[in-house]
Amino acid sequence: MTLPISILDLAHIGEDGIAASLHASVELAQAAEKWGYKRVWFAEHHNMPSIASSATSVLIAHVAAHTSTIRLGAGGIMLPNHSPLQIAEQFGTLETLHPGRIDLGLGRAPGSDQNTMRALRRDPSSSDSFPADVQELQAYFEGNTRISGVNAYPGKDTHVPLYILGSSLFGARLAAALGLPYSFASHFAPQALEDAVRIYRREFKPSAALATPYVIAGVNAIVADTQEEADALLLKARRRMVGALVGRGQTFSEAESDLRLDSPAGQQVQNMFRYAAVGTPDTARSYLDEFAVLADADELIVATQITNPAARIRSFELLAGAMELEVARV
Repeated sequence: MTLPISILDLAHIGEDGIAASLHASVELAQAAEKWGYKRVWFAEHHNMPSIASSATSVLIAHVAAHTSTIRLGAGGIMLPNHSPLQIAEQFGTLETLHPGRIDLGLGRAPGSDQNTMRALRRDPSSSDSFPADVQELQAYFEGNTRISGVNAYPGKDTHVPLYILGSSLFGARLAAALGLPYSFASHFAPQALEDAVRIYRREFKPSAALATPYVIAGVNAIVADTQEEADALLLKARRRMVGALVGRGQTFSEAESDLRLDSPAGQQVQNMFRYAAVGTPDTARSYLDEFAVLADADELIVATQITNPAARIRSFELLAGAMELEVARV
């Protein structure tokens, strides 16, 4: 039986600008709904000129208004950037408007750099309270507030499902202790994948939210009609990312990018693609089947570094066909 396949939409800002990027996110979600993907998530990032999902809940609301059945959510909200009450109100509103369709993935990273953390008015130590903040947020949704006299309206009794996101063993242990599903960010931080999943499954404690462990593993995919086209898209993505990460937003020539990719600093970019299905639909299917076993996953969430909207949506279309996804009947 094929595992559920979902999409992490990175909301890439291309040459046509931010408005075009947001429109492309709507088109991708509409197509994903038609092709049988389980859910589409968006991630909170700040001060990143290449990503348009900084106001994550607003983007989810917009996409939800233009779709009908597919689940939508945050993958994730960086909770230390916010008060749990505010997030409960935002996602309680989303769940009230779009019942049964909203997910809330939670991370403890800043989703930004040190200067941006200051602009967000975030205290560097705020991540220390992440476990308690998750429980406070969960209590708002369950109608069992931990702060006397304070409730989330909307939010109370909406039971928005929570997911713990992580790229280290910390998130695995927290998700296990709280009895919540766990999503590992192996699409960009692959190092601890197997250890984290093993710890999560071993230490999992059943809860009212979840009876048995549930793992979502992130994986990259670049699928095209030919292997040559997929390889070219991968090289273009690597060149763009080395400029963004190693060059701090600089634009390099292809030759300069390739030199940096071969440098020790460029190995960070190369390593981000450790888990990547690149090629024709059959090649991608074979890779993802093997990756699901390696990751011991219950669901895969696929990200792509393709920035061209037409090529990106074609990649997900080909992948849906290869994985034989079925559209859920309502």
